Amino acid sequence: MRTESIPAGDLGDPGDLGDPARERLRRWRLVLGGEQADGTGCALSGRDAAMDGTLAALYGKGDRAQTGRDRSAGLGASAPSVARWLGDIRTYFPASVVQVMQCDAIDRLGLAALLLEPEMLEAVEADVHLVGTLLSLNKAMPETTRETARAVVRKVVEDLEKRLATRTRATLDGALDRSARISRPRHHDIDWNRTIAANLKHYLPEYRTVVPERLVGYGRAARAVKKDVVLCIDQSGSMAASVVHASVFGAVLASMRSISTRLVVFDTAVVDLTDRLDDPVDVLFGVQLGGGTDINRALAYCQSQITRPAETVVVLISDLYEGGIRDEMLKRVAAMKASGVQFVALLALSDEGAPAYDREHAAALAALGAPAFACTPDLFPEVMAAALERRPLPIPDSG
Repeated sequence: MRTESIPAGDLGDPGDLGDPARERLRRWRLVLGGEQADGTGCALSGRDAAMDGTLAALYGKGDRAQTGRDRSAGLGASAPSVARWLGDIRTYFPASVVQVMQCDAIDRLGLAALLLEPEMLEAVEADVHLVGTLLSLNKAMPETTRETARAVVRKVVEDLEKRLATRTRATLDGALDRSARISRPRHHDIDWNRTIAANLKHYLPEYRTVVPERLVGYGRAARAVKKDVVLCIDQSGSMAASVVHASVFGAVLASMRSISTRLVVFDTAVVDLTDRLDDPVDVLFGVQLGGGTDINRALAYCQSQITRPAETVVVLISDLYEGGIRDEMLKRVAAMKASGVQFVALLALSDEGAPAYDREHAAALAALGAPAFACTPDLFPEVMAAALERRPLPIPDSG
């Protein structure tokens, strides 16, 4: 069965457009695909017929009646016809539906190879999922396609930066300011919670008040580096969207003078991409999606780069399927936390929620005081701000 959102359109009879029952019937006809057994008895014409044709090319099998598992794609492997089809779906469907259909076409029709052709890339709707597909094809990409692919990736990256950068910088600048404590604050810089805690011995019961002999205030972070952040990213194929978002955030963090940022990606090997952080597109093309996973080896490298544990935040982004030495991985996390490192474990950094992940390893990390959770790009600045200030992380309700 087709599962796409079907927009309102022309039934061919203007008199039927205002009839809710006919509109529901029309939508069911577009969803079910028009086989003899669909039970709608509804004929399509005009724009609806053309829309149905684009759906049938992906989810049907031409004029041959198929049902259930027998239904399969009818686009074929012709690059010109695929290019026309990509144009058609952009004509008939909103961008969110186009992105779903493109992903389905890549999965169902094996169109990944066609994306190596520049004309194909120019026809598709650029989004995070497409970037992930292109990164997985990076090593097979001919030079004639590489520049077009980089342009597609750059468009997505720039859109993400516009959406995320300003809020991230503002949130983290505030966190850095608040993390610097001073003893002679101005009135509006007083941290009242810490001031009260520091002066409880001066509580006067008869007046039911605390006399603050020592004020504790928020400082203002200087331009010198105040915090070190290490982003450690699993580049297995299932983490594609997280890799894209993490690379963008890495570039944003690297642009902040008060934060020293290191970006490390890993599968069974570990690659430090810190020197490419000025351009997240270069970071992404330095990633090779797929392969195994050795979290322990990656954390060992990250641990070796830490020089100021009490001022360091390590963010592990992984589904936690460890192919390395599990006990050593957990010992490394425990050792980093014992030394003062703030350790954050994210199962995903995307809008798609938590992927399949190793629940046993997630539980083991939680027992160490590092609960693993999925994080959306919009929540990530708040998570990082909490880590920088060494306060509880804003973990979303998984229920």
